[in-house]
Amino acid sequence: MPSRLIAMLYSLASGDRPRVETEIKRSRFIAELRRADDVDAAMRLVSDARAEHSSARHHCFACIIGDDGEYRVERSSDDGEPGGTAGIPMLQVLKARDLVNVAAVVSRYFGGVKLGAGGLVRAYSGAVAAAVDAANLVPRTRYETFLLVIEHAQAGRLEAELRGRGIDVSHVDYAEQATLTLTSDEPEQLASIVAELTGGRGELAPAGHIWK
Repeated sequence: MPSRLIAMLYSLASGDRPRVETEIKRSRFIAELRRADDVDAAMRLVSDARAEHSSARHHCFACIIGDDGEYRVERSSDDGEPGGTAGIPMLQVLKARDLVNVAAVVSRYFGGVKLGAGGLVRAYSGAVAAAVDAANLVPRTRYETFLLVIEHAQAGRLEAELRGRGIDVSHVDYAEQATLTLTSDEPEQLASIVAELTGGRGELAPAGHIWK
């Protein structure tokens, strides 16, 4: 059984919408972050920015959706800026900070002075980094899910004792036998508690994982 999995991912706290404005050579860069659990939510941030800053020339964005790497979606757009000078640098900031389920948009009011490719990269990445610094970040923890099959006569007592030990019993199914669904971010500790409470007879069957 795997040892405890340390949370290395972060997202925005619910309702947190950090916004930071910077000015570089008379161009204004307004960066905003928003929690986005799907691509539609990320695109709504872009639509809102276009509506609020309708006279801005560019609305560049980046988003990372999904906790698990194999299903993660990453998107970005330069929105008219030279290729690779806005969206990708913004995305790289999000990735470097281990952020998921988050969208970033930077609206630029052009100030009449060209910044060059390097200047644009620094401006857009710097704007997003400043917004991340201002954000209220919360860790995303991976919880392993297990099934524990026991006799009906034991189910009530065992469920109560597990809950008393702080174990998350998310569901109990009563069929031919009782099946308890347990989640924990410390699988080894869970296995030890189950072994103690069942006299070593209870066996945990892995049933996937969830993120909270």
